[in-house]
Amino acid sequence: MWRSLASNMLTILVVAALGVAGLIGWGQQQYVSEGPLAEPVCLQVPSGSTMARVAANLSEIGAISNETVYKVGSDYSGKNPRLKAGSFLIDEGASMAEIVDEITGDGVSTCGTQIVYRVSVNRQFKQVRSLDTETQKFEIVAEFDPATEEAPAEYVEALDEVGTELSVVFAEGVTSWQVVNALNTSDWFEGDVPEIPAEGSLAPDGYDVRVGTVRSELLKAMEDAQSIRLREAWDARADDAPVETPEEALILASIIEKETGVADERPLVASVFANRLRQGIKLQTDPTVIYGITKGEGILGRGIRQSELRRETPWNTYVIDGLPPTPIANPGKASIEAALSPAESDYIFFVADGTGGHAFAVTLDEHNANVAKWREIEAERANQ
Repeated sequence: MWRSLASNMLTILVVAALGVAGLIGWGQQQYVSEGPLAEPVCLQVPSGSTMARVAANLSEIGAISNETVYKVGSDYSGKNPRLKAGSFLIDEGASMAEIVDEITGDGVSTCGTQIVYRVSVNRQFKQVRSLDTETQKFEIVAEFDPATEEAPAEYVEALDEVGTELSVVFAEGVTSWQVVNALNTSDWFEGDVPEIPAEGSLAPDGYDVRVGTVRSELLKAMEDAQSIRLREAWDARADDAPVETPEEALILASIIEKETGVADERPLVASVFANRLRQGIKLQTDPTVIYGITKGEGILGRGIRQSELRRETPWNTYVIDGLPPTPIANPGKASIEAALSPAESDYIFFVADGTGGHAFAVTLDEHNANVAKWREIEAERANQ
């Protein structure tokens, strides 16, 4: 009898073990198999969320087929502690394993609503952008100038929405005064700015921020980023770089930045200034004249007068020899690199060509012909 009972118990244990093994195998298969989502969704993970709360949300929106399998699988993966708040794009048919990877990866949001504060040389504005999950492209929902316009309802709603990302983007060529003025204009930031940072010392780029970001801390981050860019470009400079110090490189880079918005042209524009510096020819660049008038506080808003071209200021390169004493804007990485590693050319002249770029010349005759073409283009545009 005992032998029969032992045999039956062994059979039950084997069957149970096989059942557990089968259950585990089924769970593993469910965890990595294609999920039930018929179209992409944007998953919101609020600050302080747990993987259990995320599992419940995923089950509610129909992104997973079994909440328990998801929780067990994510826990077994060891990735639960890496869960971060944000908005994450969950693709059509994403498996549970893929969802866990998405929301515990680098922690960067991949969808949802964004508010971008864009600060350019001529204007500043805020954009509310929302991701279209079908096209996976951000579309502009609203846009306004915080200095002159009332915030639209879409902005107010987005600012209160969980997971909305905020960023401020400074265009290459903005002045330090324009940066500080933009920060003072927006209600995202707090804290006083005791003094405007040195011209050229701020790295134009995009920066993630939050409501309550301290202005001076953001400016410090921009200064640190520009210092790194300048140091790296200086270390990689050409043997015949036309400047002798990193400070001079920043000055020349700022002039290059203001002279062309065409990325591919920067090394060639740099070559013109390098050739002029080597030959002892005045740089004769209009942006330096403008800076001598405005000191970087806003834009001139009109053409340069002949009297201003002749007026002596520390920055007027039609009057002074060599480089001005300071940068005239905050140059981007490409302009800094161009200043320290210009293209090889014999050009010493350039003028706008009507396409957004420039026509370059070696001789004065060639340059005068290019100038004449540009004047014709200007006259045609004025008559349109």
